[in-house]
Formats: sequence, C-alpha cells, structure tokens
Amino acid sequence: MEMDGWVMDGEEEEEGGEDGWMDGEHVQMVDEWMKRRKKMDGRMDGEDGETTPPSVGSPRGSRGTPSPPWSPPSVGGAGARKRQRYVEKDGKCNVQHGNVRETYRYLTDIFTTLVDLKWRFSLLVFILAYAVTWLFFGLIWWFIAYCRGDLEHLEDHAWTPCVNNLNGFVSAFLFSIETETTIGYGHRVITDKCPEGIVLLLLQAILGSMVNAFMVGCMFVKISQPNKRAETLVFSSHAVVSLRDDRLCLMFRVGDLRDSHIVEASIRAKLIKSKQTQEGEFIPLDQTDLSVGFETGDDRLFLVSPLIISHEIDERSPFWDVSRHQLEKDDFEIVVILEGMVEATGMTCQARSSYLADEVLWGHRFTPLLSLEEGFYEVDYGGFHHTVPVPTPACSARQLAAAAARRDAHLYWSIPSRLDQPLEEAAGGEPPGTPRQRNGSLASPEGR
Repeated sequence: MEMDGWVMDGEEEEEGGEDGWMDGEHVQMVDEWMKRRKKMDGRMDGEDGETTPPSVGSPRGSRGTPSPPWSPPSVGGAGARKRQRYVEKDGKCNVQHGNVRETYRYLTDIFTTLVDLKWRFSLLVFILAYAVTWLFFGLIWWFIAYCRGDLEHLEDHAWTPCVNNLNGFVSAFLFSIETETTIGYGHRVITDKCPEGIVLLLLQAILGSMVNAFMVGCMFVKISQPNKRAETLVFSSHAVVSLRDDRLCLMFRVGDLRDSHIVEASIRAKLIKSKQTQEGEFIPLDQTDLSVGFETGDDRLFLVSPLIISHEIDERSPFWDVSRHQLEKDDFEIVVILEGMVEATGMTCQARSSYLADEVLWGHRFTPLLSLEEGFYEVDYGGFHHTVPVPTPACSARQLAAAAARRDAHLYWSIPSRLDQPLEEAAGGEPPGTPRQRNGSLASPEGR
C-alpha cells in the first residue's frame, strides 16, 4: 500500500467480510428484521436495492483550496430510502413500548405517571381531582342533612340543623367547596349539635390538604421541568471526518443559545449499530461508547461559546477500519447526549441528537464562528452548520497509521546509512579487516 497524495491506493476493501460466517438461518433472521424496519419506514427498496447517494456539493476529500462555507443540503430524493432513526434530530427517542401487560406498575409510582402525562391529560386529571372530591363530600353533607331531617324543617326556626342554611344538594356542594378551600363566606356554618358533621369536617380538611399537596406538587414539577431548556441547546446538522494533528477524527459541534449557562456540562456519544456475535447471536441496535475525552476530561465542557466535540479514531474506536468508501455504504447511527444543570433552577437538563451514516461528511471541517470585536467576542450562529471541504485521506485510520509507521521506519533506517557513506570514504586507507560500527564509531576492544 502506498500513499498517493491524500488517497490510499493499492489496497482493495474486502466485500462481505461479515457475511461470510453467517449461516442461512441467521441470514434469514437478519433479512426479516431489516424488512420489518423498512416496513415501519413506509418505503420499500426497489428490486435492485440501491439507493440514490446524497448530493453534498463538492466531492468529499477533494484537493485544493477549500471553497467558501458550505451549507449541507437536504439528503434524499425520490429514489432514496429513508432510514429509521433510533433518536430523532430533536432528541425524541423513536421507541414505543408495546404489549406491556404489567400496567399496575405505573400505578405504584402514580406521581411520576402523572408528571409524565401530556399537558391536556394533566389538566384533565387536575380538574377531575378537585371536582370529584367536592362532589363526593357535598353528597355526604347532603346525605347527613337528609338523614337528620334538616331538609324537612327548613321553615322551623326552633330546629337546630347540622349545617345552617343548607337546603339542598346545591347548597351542600357549595358548603363542600367552602370547607375544602377554606373560603368561609359565613352564610353556611356547621353547628355543635352535629357530631357526625364535625368528624366529616375534620376528614375533609385533612383529605383536602392531601389533594392540594399532591396535585399542586405535580403541576409544579411539570412546570419546572427543564425539557424546554434543551430547545436552546443546538447540535450541528452534520458530523464531519477530517484530520486533526495527523489523526482522523469524527467531529460535531454543540452550542448554547442562551446567556445563562449550563453548569457542569458533559457530553457523551454512542454508536447504534446492529451486529452478530461469533456465536451467531444477532443483536439489533447494539450500543457502543465513542470516546469524546472521558480519560482526559475533555468531555466536561465550559459551554460559553460553540464547541467542536472530537472523537479520535484510534485502535479502540469502532471506526478504526472504516474508510470513506465503507462509510458511504454503512448503516449506523451516532447518538450524542449533552447533560448539565440549568444555572437558573439547578435542575438537570439533557439534550439529545443523532447522526445517520449519510449525515457524516468525510473530508469536511466546520467553519469558525468566533470573531474578536471591540472589547468582546462575537459568535456568528449563522454559520453554525456550515462546513468546508479539506484534503483528507480516503483510507481507514488503520491504513493511515500503518503507512505512517512504514514512513517513519524508512526514515529511521535511511539516516544511519547516509551517515555511514562519508565515514567509509574517510577510512579508505585502513585495512579491510578493521571492524567498525555504524555511524563511524570504532568497535570496542572487547569485540575485536
């Protein structure tokens, strides 16, 4: 293998390296699983199974001077197959739980269940909780008045009712509302001649306080959830692969649109790709960690201005053997997760996004956004998603490292040989049997 400029020539990629050890049963299982995925997409492949490659403007890895900032166009077309995402670009997980039979588990954690409900259902539960308790205790107050005969002695001023001025169910319902909300207009008042009413009053006051605490707590937690804070945490629309310090790196950009910062921000990345083990077990959507600086602490971010997150493709990376040609044919998804605490509330916030294989641009680099103004730095978010093509090897990181090792080895052995030439010419008068070491140093007497 030789390096011709920036493109590695002389080695052809092996086709079907992973399919060679799959038996017929497992191949059929994988095909059925892929058909189910395509059926969910709503678009089936054609007979040839080929898809239209995305248009990316300038060729990836082209030589020459980088062109002006390039905005990635929308990928796809009439003949392109839409790949099913595991995580949407806005961070929503595209997973639905079906055939869940143990639904009672949701009731064991009713508070979290209510918080996770959509707003329209949460408001419905909030209204029903109060309306049902008011109606329930109003019915009991009316039932007590009916059993004691208070409704039959409305015009008898000598009769002492359980609740003054309670003349029907409507007035009993209003008295229930006044009792539970502690309004106390003073028109309807409980008397001391009704012990059962006193017990009911205490019970309603206690249960009403519990309902208030539970429902108001649910609404407060739901309102204060930092989900909307993630809307101002942005990710680049594409990821790029290019050289950084002579090493291939996979990079994407993150930014925060707000002036209030995310405290203790950290970033993670995972590769989502189906695989088959050596034992023949097929693992759909297997998750593999992508190192973004956990060992060095680079995963902890000071997110004041947009940052470019880099994953170095080394021997521990799942992209170690992936070249540009392989990347264009591969099927995977990279999920990136940004976490941190909201500075204003102290609550933990998480923002997510993902990149499919056709959203990774080989041979591109992000354009700079920071500029120095009079007394401050300015960030131009207009070019947040822009990239420019740069010269990048089309080979895999393994092939690039092997070529660099051979080049260094050739340089190491060529330097001593060149140093020996003038020394051999200077020592032309010595006997031919005189031993010498390389680089012109005489051998030790013990070695003669």
